[in-house]
This record gives sequence, structure tokens and C-alpha cells, in this order.
Amino acid sequence: MLKNYLKIAFRNLLRNKAFSIINISGLAIGMASAILILLWIQNEVSYEQFHEKKDRIYEAWNKAHFSGKLQAWNTTPKILARTLEKDYPEVEQAVRVYWDHVYLFSVGDKRLTVSGNMVDSNFLQVFSFPLIKGNPKTALMDMHSIVITEKLAKKLYGDEDPMGKVLKLDNKDNFQVTGLLKDLPNNTRFKFEYLLPWSYLRYVGEDDASWGNNSTRTYVMLKPNASVVALNTKLKTIRQRYADSDKEGEMFVYPMSRWRLYSSFKEGVEDGGRIEFVRLFGIIAVFILLIACINFMNLSTARSEKRAKEVGIRKVVGAPKSALVGQFIGESVLLALIAGILAVLIVQVSLPAFNKLTDKELFIDYGNYRNWVFALGFILLTGIIAGSYPAFFLSSFQPVKVLKGIFRSSKALIAPRKILVVLQFSFAIILIIGTLVVKHQISYAREREAGYDKNNLVYHMLSGDLGKNYELVKNELLNAGVATSVSKTSAPITQGWSDSWDFQWAGKDPNDKTDFDRFSADQNIVKTAGFQLVKGRDFDLKQFPTDSTAVLLNESAVKAMNFKEPIGQLIKDIGVEWHVVGVIKDFILQSPYYPLKPMVVEGARGWLNVMHIKLNPAKSTESNLKVAESIFKKYNPEYPFEYKFVDEEYARKFDDEKRTGILTALFAGLTIFISCLGLFGLAAYMAQNRIKEIGVRKVLGASVTSITTLLSKDFLKLVIIALLIASPIAGFTMYKWLQNYPYRVNLEWWVFVLAGMSAISIAILTVSFQAIKAAMTNPVKNLRTE
Repeated sequence: MLKNYLKIAFRNLLRNKAFSIINISGLAIGMASAILILLWIQNEVSYEQFHEKKDRIYEAWNKAHFSGKLQAWNTTPKILARTLEKDYPEVEQAVRVYWDHVYLFSVGDKRLTVSGNMVDSNFLQVFSFPLIKGNPKTALMDMHSIVITEKLAKKLYGDEDPMGKVLKLDNKDNFQVTGLLKDLPNNTRFKFEYLLPWSYLRYVGEDDASWGNNSTRTYVMLKPNASVVALNTKLKTIRQRYADSDKEGEMFVYPMSRWRLYSSFKEGVEDGGRIEFVRLFGIIAVFILLIACINFMNLSTARSEKRAKEVGIRKVVGAPKSALVGQFIGESVLLALIAGILAVLIVQVSLPAFNKLTDKELFIDYGNYRNWVFALGFILLTGIIAGSYPAFFLSSFQPVKVLKGIFRSSKALIAPRKILVVLQFSFAIILIIGTLVVKHQISYAREREAGYDKNNLVYHMLSGDLGKNYELVKNELLNAGVATSVSKTSAPITQGWSDSWDFQWAGKDPNDKTDFDRFSADQNIVKTAGFQLVKGRDFDLKQFPTDSTAVLLNESAVKAMNFKEPIGQLIKDIGVEWHVVGVIKDFILQSPYYPLKPMVVEGARGWLNVMHIKLNPAKSTESNLKVAESIFKKYNPEYPFEYKFVDEEYARKFDDEKRTGILTALFAGLTIFISCLGLFGLAAYMAQNRIKEIGVRKVLGASVTSITTLLSKDFLKLVIIALLIASPIAGFTMYKWLQNYPYRVNLEWWVFVLAGMSAISIAILTVSFQAIKAAMTNPVKNLRTE
């Protein structure tokens, strides 16, 4: 029996090659798309899940009111960790992470700049990053010990064993390798190539006991069965208990299981996060797979008359309906199996490009038996879904009518097929609208005035000897005509590294908790960055030596401080009295999707560790950088010349949204393609069924245009219905998505019109090809059997 069913299934496949190719291709592309999305989702939900004690690990967060809003953030005072261990019995261990420290590593003649973290010595006991060599309990106990990853070890030592070897940091201090870490997995928030002990941070003078300096991340591991609710209740008053000043606000601990997907807060309450993207792409995966299955259903039912006599004969000889249902579902599962094999090949070929697009390292683990079980279940489910409706439809034929030759597809049987086509194009139109809205939002933010001139502007960290040789480097850059202006700052102009709500000025309301961005710069920052000066002047230390304690305010800061005449006003910050010498227009320091914050740009007395260089536009960028490199090498020979273009760094602010837009457009395109495959097949079959009608019409004088219109209009009606269904659904979905961005576009009418016109045009092109082909056939050939 099974052998007989397989023979029939393969004969049907070979007899109807075009329909078989369309069916298998549609299913394969749909399955491949779903697999790629599921791999992405699996990576997202598996973040930090490899840690053995993940259920007991939490991150400390702050919560306080600023500018009338309750805000939450995950940087904390350095003193918090030891305080929690000492005074809160629920806490078993606490560990601090001071992230993204960049040092020059020297081993023999090799020089590498490497980014890593400074951590407490118990870091590798709390987190389960596997050590290939070394003891997690003792690897970071000594101040001059260091743990490095396999990748870094390969760069520094090649194939040699790195354990016990000595390397030098910043040409100053020697460290001994006491641990070799396996390279970090892709599904972790931690990104480092080395770990240094916290005791070294204390040694270089960067540790402090201030409750007002929120500059590190603190992780706590609770004791087994400890109550997180009880701990969070106590942490509400921790600042009032320990802080000398700024006692407002509270703290809480946040579970590891929610870091990746849920850590977006609004008014101090958890409010979504990346989970929204996971859900969105999960829905898209289901949509695409359903569309592929709908194709199968439509094409199978459209070809029902071809198999009607087979069903009639089987029923006459005693085949029960259940056997027929099993046969047809078995055929669909066989098709799904072939499509599944093809889908895996498509996924394997597509993964490198997909990984580059999503910035991940996704792969199919063929050695994991669970993946094989999942794959077989996935194929079986797809086959059953795709074959369910055709199986029940075909098995319901009445043998008497079929064998008398009076079988025809009734009008009632056409309705489900129309519903399925409408569903297909509804999904496709929703994705097209989503793509257009995401692209519009990105363009809207890109066109927002940055507030400074990004062109020909580069920055370089003041590494090694650049700090003490800054004036020499600056003068040579200017004298050589490489730069038109140079200035030092506290951070790259595209990043905000510091903020404060503790600025003081005359007339300030004691209850005012406005949060200001804090930036520092030396002279000529306005000229170098291309800020737009509204009042006053730029910093000028040569003419005004007191400008080391001068400040520039942006317009939002002037408004927040309620200064009618800001020039000459005094502002206090960190025990220093600063005087206002100028006002600049607001510029985008952080996200272009958010409102601009008040900002204070402090003079040269502030912390300065970045050099900004305005390259000479009269010369080529290549020649400017070549001369600049020789100057940097002259005064800082041990360090590489590692510059960054400000315009490129600014463009990276759009990466997440851009990635979302590309993915949505990609899946919208695949959805349209799969839908059109089905539409193409249906149109071909429709034209074949009406071939004699078309011949009669042509004999009676019908034109090619009128016949094409006749064959196309039914499909066009279905696409228009899909547009009417999809538009409100897509509109509501994209409206909710846009609410995540304070600086956002409105939903424009043209988005829906463009999406509708695109879907209609694609459908017409798909159907018209078959319609025109049928309309141009010689009627004599079609009617000669009559």
C-alpha cells in the first residue's frame, strides 16, 4: 500500500513538472525564511542562558525622578558591591564590571590595542565563562594578573601556551597571564578580550567611594532561596542610608533572564524592549510559512479535477475517506520533505550574508540530536498544514458524479481559495507598509540637523604620549596644512560619556532635578566641530587664560536654567565655579531619535582624552591622513594611528533601525515572491481550464486586451480586498512601533497608497503574463477538437 502511494506521488510530481516546481520552490523558500528567523530568535532568547547560576544572578539598577519623569538606568556607584555583600544578607556575592578599557598590549615586537574589562576577582565564579586553563577562584587575585581569550592569545603568542607569560600594558606595567578563556559566545552582553583585576583600577587611582558617581555596573548573586522582593524593598532606601548627598532615588535588582529582551523602562516601569522585535519576527516567520502552505493548498485544489477520477475509482473499490486523507497528506509531507532538504541548502548558503546583516554568528548545529528532532517535526507540521485542506477537499468528491463525467468545481468550493489568496496578499501588504514606515522613520532621523559639521572631521584617542605631546602634534598638523583646526574633548562628539543633575546656578529651584549632558573641550571647539554659535564666543585660552573654567551652554540649557542673559553667569559643578562665555545651538550627542538634552560644555579644566581634527578640505583625505600618521608616529611611536571619521560614527547610530528595515524589506520581498509563485500557478491553471472559452471569444472578435482584462480582474479584486484588510492592521502595528521614538514621523497616507499600488502592480504583472499568453494563442488550435 505504502509503495503504491509513493509510486503515485512520484508519478504526479513528474507528470506535472511546472506545478511541482512551483509547489516545492514556494515551500522551500518559505521554510528557509522561517528557519533563518527561528535561528535569529533562538539566539536572542538564549542570551546569558549558559551561566550555571543564571537564576540567581541580578543586575543593580538606579531609579530617580529627572525633569518630572521617573527614569531607570543600570550604572551604579563603585562602592555599591561591597555595601551589598556587607549589609544585605540576601546577597551571596557582588561583582563590579568597569567595561571597555582600551590598552596597548606589548609582547616582544608586537603592539595591539585591545578592549576589555576590569572586574572583581570573583567575576569568573559568578559568571560561567569557561576557562580552558587557570583557576577561576584565583586567576584574578593578584593585582598584576590577567585573563585573556583564545583569540587574543593567538594574536599575541601564536600557537605557544600563553599561561605564565608576561605582557606589558601601555608601556608601563607588566602582567602575567593566569587564565585562558574560551572565546565568548555570540549570545552574551559581555564583549571583552581580557579581564584585569579591580585592584589594578584602585592602583591607578580610578576607584572611589562616591555614591554620586554612577560609572560602573554591579551584578549580584543571591543566596539560594533568597527573596528578591525583600531585597528590592530594602534597596528603596539605600541612598538615604549611605549617601552623604544626593540621597534622592532608589535602587533595585533586575533578573538576568530579562536583561536582553525586556530592559526598556518607561516612568520607572518595565516597558518592552527587544522582545517586541522577537515577537514581530516570530509573527513574520509564521506568516511566510503560512503563505507557502497556502500556495500548496491553492494549487492542489485548483488541480482537483485532474485527480477526481482517481478518487472516484478508489472510493468505488472500497477506499475509506480516512485512507484517502492519509494518502494526500502523505503526498504533501513528501513534498515538504523534499522542500525541507532544499530549504536547509538555501539556509546554509544564505547564512554568511544573513549573519553579516544581523551582526550575529548563527549556525545550524548538525551534531545536536534535538535539532534533527525539531527539523523532522517542522517538516511534518508544514506538510500536514499544507496538505490538510486539499486532503479533505479531494477526499470529499462523490464517486457517482466523478465517474459519470459531470464533476465540476462548484462555486462554493471557489470561496476558500479566494480567501487564501486574500490572506497571502494581506500578509504581504502588511510587510510592505512596515518596510516603508521603517525607511521613512530612518530618513526622517537622518535628515535631522546634527548641530555640527561632520564632514572632514576625525577623532583619535589621546593614547600613550599624545597627552603630553598634544601641543606639538597639534602645531605640526596645522603647520603641515593637514588640519584647519584641532581641539581636545572629554569624549567623541558622537557619544555622551557623562551627565549630571547636580549643577548649581543663581536662582535654581532647590527641587529642580534636570539632567544635563556634560562635555568638556579646550579652545577652538566651536571652530573644530562646526558648532553654530548663537551668543558670545568660542574658548580661547591664549587671549583669555581663565577660559579653562569657562563654559558653553546649548540653547536647551539656557532655557532649563532660565537665563535671560546667559553670558557671564556662574555655574558650579564638582566644586568648581564656571563662567558662561557662549551659547551654541543644540547638537545631537547621543540618539538622533530622542529629544536633545540640556548640555554644559566645560573648558579645559575638565577631563580631556580625545583629539578632534578638522581635516583640510583643500587636500585629499588620503594625503591628509598619510601626513597625520607620520606626525602621530613621531610623537607617539609605540601606538598605532587609530582614527575614526565622525560622519561614519554618526551613521552607526542608525544601524539597528536600518537592520530592522532591511530585514522587513527582505521578508516582504520573499512574501511577495512566494505569493506570486502561487498566483502564477493559479493563473496558468485558470487559463488552461478556460482555453476553449478564450478560443470562442477570439473567433467572435474579442481583442487580446479584453481577454487579458477578463482573466485578470478576479485576481485584482482579491488584491484590493487584501489591501482593505491589511491597511488598518499595518497602520495600528506601525503606530505602536513609532511610539518607541520621541522624534518620529507621522503615518502618512501615501505609505498605504504606495503599498497598495505596489501589490496591485505586482499581481497584475504576474497574472497578465499568463493571461496574455492564453489570449494570443491561435483559436483554431484550441477549438479543433470540438
